Amino acid sequence: QEQLEESGGGLVQAGGSLRLTCAVSGRTFNSYVMGWFRQAPGKEREFVAGETTYYADSVKGRFTISRDNAKNTVYLQMNSLKPEDTAVYYCAAAARCSAYRCTGIRYWGRGTQVTVSS
Repeated sequence: QEQLEESGGGLVQAGGSLRLTCAVSGRTFNSYVMGWFRQAPGKEREFVAGETTYYADSVKGRFTISRDNAKNTVYLQMNSLKPEDTAVYYCAAAARCSAYRCTGIRYWGRGTQVTVSS
């Protein structure tokens, strides 16, 4: 069974950058397509980014998803952050990602808080 653990969240001013990391334990990391989601207070969890190059419209041009297979790790580089990016960010191991969604999600991480101040 895979375990996913996010890190790298924190408090940043608008316009700043953060890089989130999702470390995946287990032996089948290469079997999954990875995605990032977020959930703001009072809102539903929403798709942010999925491999290889799928992004929500709200983050296109600002966020980049990448993977290091040697480290069993996936990253989310977030630039030009806005207050509306404030949320708990989750990584997920999925069967497939496409425009605006990932399907067949098998595992979730516990999330990391990102807070962007204005």
